Amino acid sequence: MDGIETPSKLFPEFKRALPDVTGKVFVITGTTSGTGFVAAQTAAEKGGEVVCLNRKSQRVIDSTAKLREAVPNGKFVNIECDLQDFASVRKAADEVKSKYKKIYCLSMNAGIGMDPDQATKDGCDTQMQTNHLSHFLLTKELYPLLEAEAQSTGDARVVTHSSGARNMTKKGLEKKYFEKNGGNLGGDGASMFFGGGKILRYAQTKLANSVMVHAMHEKLSAKGSKVRAISAHPGASATNFGDEIELPWFEMFFFRYVLSRFFQSAEDGTMGLLRGMMDPEAESGVLYGPANSGLNGPAVPNPPKNYETDPEAMKMLWETSEETTGVKFTI
Repeated sequence: MDGIETPSKLFPEFKRALPDVTGKVFVITGTTSGTGFVAAQTAAEKGGEVVCLNRKSQRVIDSTAKLREAVPNGKFVNIECDLQDFASVRKAADEVKSKYKKIYCLSMNAGIGMDPDQATKDGCDTQMQTNHLSHFLLTKELYPLLEAEAQSTGDARVVTHSSGARNMTKKGLEKKYFEKNGGNLGGDGASMFFGGGKILRYAQTKLANSVMVHAMHEKLSAKGSKVRAISAHPGASATNFGDEIELPWFEMFFFRYVLSRFFQSAEDGTMGLLRGMMDPEAESGVLYGPANSGLNGPAVPNPPKNYETDPEAMKMLWETSEETTGVKFTI
């Protein structure tokens, strides 16, 4: 939540240890604030060329100015991409492909949480389309550029940003959330302690982020590809992600005045994402973040739960995502 001042404890030393990535292209969604902004700035500071995918807004103009002020010699390219519109995602992917023959990393950072039970113009739940389905489509469209990089240099990465909410689902992944059922998925109840439609839809999206990586890792391994599929979680980070979340008053009080004492900075919360994006030792099929899906701490491997690696869940997710986005994604 924005307005909570939390100093970075681990990030300065962590950043110093990251390698030089001069000449590598990073495509990152959601870079106007929080972990996406930190990831974009860090990749540029280490020499990477950063392609920022965001919805058109004043925030893009303002954040780009801040990035260029922070990294005067940095290379930043803005491409408009509305993750609640499949046509916009396809157009953005086409623009990336027109500019680059290879990309080193696709970092799927953008996400929304606790939105009302509403449908996008494509008929999908707003949270699911933003957090998973459009990222699935983007990955499919840009995969050839990642493979080209991996074949040329021996390394490329797809990174998703999950969260501890992936462990809040009641039954693991459920197919209905990935179909065109927007507006009919549980209503607008919201309680971090007692559940509700908003919470359950968000949890499904974050579990999807993790399951997608395990599914992609298996497919890439079977092919013998050098592309790595990695996921991350930020712990509880002091970003503006939760500013518009509406919870019962006692839960808001608890989060702002009790739990916030354990929050980490946006920079510290970006370490898992950046390990996936840049760490030479980052392993495919692994989720990095505070241990045991905790609130804070170093970005370390988090062993998956059974529902994250369930073969039937991976198969359902891949096939239903293909059907809903209208593509066939073959690795």
